[in-house]
Amino acid sequence: MTYKFRKAFDFEAPLIWEIIQQAIARRKKDGSNQWQNGYPNLGTIENDIAKGNSYVLTDQDKVIAYSAVLFNDEPAYLAIDGKWLTEGDFLVVHRVAIDEAYLGQGLVQKMFGLFEDLALENGIHSIKVDTNFDNPAMLRIMDKLGYVYCGEVSFDGSPRKAFEKVLESK
Repeated sequence: MTYKFRKAFDFEAPLIWEIIQQAIARRKKDGSNQWQNGYPNLGTIENDIAKGNSYVLTDQDKVIAYSAVLFNDEPAYLAIDGKWLTEGDFLVVHRVAIDEAYLGQGLVQKMFGLFEDLALENGIHSIKVDTNFDNPAMLRIMDKLGYVYCGEVSFDGSPRKAFEKVLESK
């Protein structure tokens, strides 16, 4: 397989939305409250693309995974109930979703390695992430990849576990 990590194009919003809808259905099937309130939606994806924050992983030319990646921009992280490891520049990862035909291949971990590369290419040594308390798959990945639990942040009144990883230069 030939994977490529890049910014998403405008015309890919419907393809990305299909992947997000699959993830929403999986979260519901797993009994999670995450992504069950109309967020994210197609407008969220279109906004990510317009702001230059949407990244895709492709296999050949097929979009197989999506994530929003923001630099130093997550207001909810200012009000952490806990303490971040660092106070400088950071990269934020949101809305990670994999096409269900590609599940179980370690692509989320691969994407997090690519996020680390992207951060370091931009001189950033911190990645911050949050997830629902009822998302065991992402919680396992955070643990496996060396992310440190820093406390809770809140989105629309819903508490989320917040993690940070400090990156060493490669």
